[in-house]
Amino acid sequence: MTSYATSSAKAEMSELRRLKGLLPPELQSWVTVEGTTEVNPTLVRSEEIGKDQVEIQIDLAKWDELAMDQRNLLFWHEVARIQNDTIPKDGWEMAALAIGLGGAVGELWVQDGLLLVLALALCGVSGWRLFQKNNGEKQARVLIEADEKAIALATRFGYSLPNAYKSLGSALKTLIEKSPSKRQRSKYEARLSALKRSANKAKSKSRNTDEVEY
Repeated sequence: MTSYATSSAKAEMSELRRLKGLLPPELQSWVTVEGTTEVNPTLVRSEEIGKDQVEIQIDLAKWDELAMDQRNLLFWHEVARIQNDTIPKDGWEMAALAIGLGGAVGELWVQDGLLLVLALALCGVSGWRLFQKNNGEKQARVLIEADEKAIALATRFGYSLPNAYKSLGSALKTLIEKSPSKRQRSKYEARLSALKRSANKAKSKSRNTDEVEY
């Protein structure tokens, strides 16, 4: 048992080092890759861990079930989100909304008009930011843009364009099949549909491009 655990730990460390090597050189000094310790975690996600420091967290147990090319493209999708500056921030909006609401109630009590206006303005700004973050259409666009950039990153690391599309398409199909959440499956399906459209456009631009199928 001890030998198996040691072997498993070595394999995980090896995979994390491999993924670190898939980071573009300009990101390697401030982006780290680690296995997540969360309960029921997301397969892969990014988190700010300090000023100018981002950590990509991987659920290595689920990650190991994917083929190498699928892992690579899903990893580059997350890298693309970092490059596009679309990873979740520190969540100041909820705190600001709570402070604003509390201030508004307090100022109603003491009847200070200026402070009431300021508190309501804080509520308005934080509420709008929360709406933007949770807007389904915007979230879908962010994910699709990251997929497109992941394809570009794959070609930068030596993939042919058809193979990059095939690998990401295969990864999304696998995630659709494995996801127990209908909402999550819908997100993956939307990404796959957009990826197919993008692949067809790329194919039409080059007569010599091999056929891309999913």
